[in-house]
Amino acid sequence: MPSNKHRNRGNKINDDTMMPPNKQNTPNQDYEDDEIEEMQDTDFKKFMIRTFRSFQKQILELQKSLLDKIENLSRENEILRKNQNETQKLIEQESVIVKRNQNEMKSSIDQMTNTLESLKNRMGEAEERISDLEDRAQENIQSNQRKEEEIRNLKHIVENLQDTIKKTNIRVLGVPEGMEREKGLEGLFSEILAENFPGLEKDRDILVQEAHRTPNKHDQKRSSPQHVVIKLTTVKHKEKILKCAREKRQITLRGSPIRLTADFSSETLQARREWGDIAQVLREKNYQPRILYPAKLSFVNEGEIKTFHSKQKLKDFVATRPALQKILKDVLHSETQNHGHQYERRERK
Repeated sequence: MPSNKHRNRGNKINDDTMMPPNKQNTPNQDYEDDEIEEMQDTDFKKFMIRTFRSFQKQILELQKSLLDKIENLSRENEILRKNQNETQKLIEQESVIVKRNQNEMKSSIDQMTNTLESLKNRMGEAEERISDLEDRAQENIQSNQRKEEEIRNLKHIVENLQDTIKKTNIRVLGVPEGMEREKGLEGLFSEILAENFPGLEKDRDILVQEAHRTPNKHDQKRSSPQHVVIKLTTVKHKEKILKCAREKRQITLRGSPIRLTADFSSETLQARREWGDIAQVLREKNYQPRILYPAKLSFVNEGEIKTFHSKQKLKDFVATRPALQKILKDVLHSETQNHGHQYERRERK
């Protein structure tokens, strides 16, 4: 029996070695060991078989569990590999797309750069052309201004020539046509002097150089008789006759009223007419206005005689004289509006 006990003790050591760590050195295990020592060989073999089978079962289960885990890990690894491949493919595709987009963007940027450069060059050319056109336009404007100035000067020269030619003329208005058949126009003029200015009719120095009728250019639709133009030899005699006519006021021919006026060009006559309203206002305020030859306004202001060739000169002077400005304010404003309307009508035409 001692040998059995020794053998059982050895088996006990082997059992302890084969037992799981969490089941070693426990009171229950020690109790089982005592029981094992008392077991017969047959029982011990049975016990060992059961224990082996239990271990075998556990090992198989563990093996199965490990295999399952390995299989799961293999599947996961395969999935990861597939995902990695797909991701790699996507990355490659995206890289191709990005590279293509970069090339397209670079191409577009190059095209835009070329287009902008072309536009810049064209804009530069356009600016040069515009600058040239502006220079030409300015030259044309200056040339037109010079031409307009030359035209105005020429018109002024022509007006002066006409006024110079007509400087000795007297225009007789209201003489019925056909009346000159008996005595002629020169005889009618002598009759006018005799009827209205007996003293002048005896003046032998007053000589008629020429006499003729002329159409009324200022109002061609008017049915009045043509004017009679009397050309004298001197301006002094013309002024003398017109002065007497202004003093007498009512001039007649065989009892019918007529008018004696100086003979001016149509432009000068219009300029003289334009002074009319201003002269009328000044006359009402006792400024003693006069319209001088050929178309100048003269009046007395603060004891001095002032003469103006144009309305602009008059406006500049009036602007420095508050009292005179107050008197002429309305008539000058009305004149400005009338000139504006006339300019608009010319523009429409």
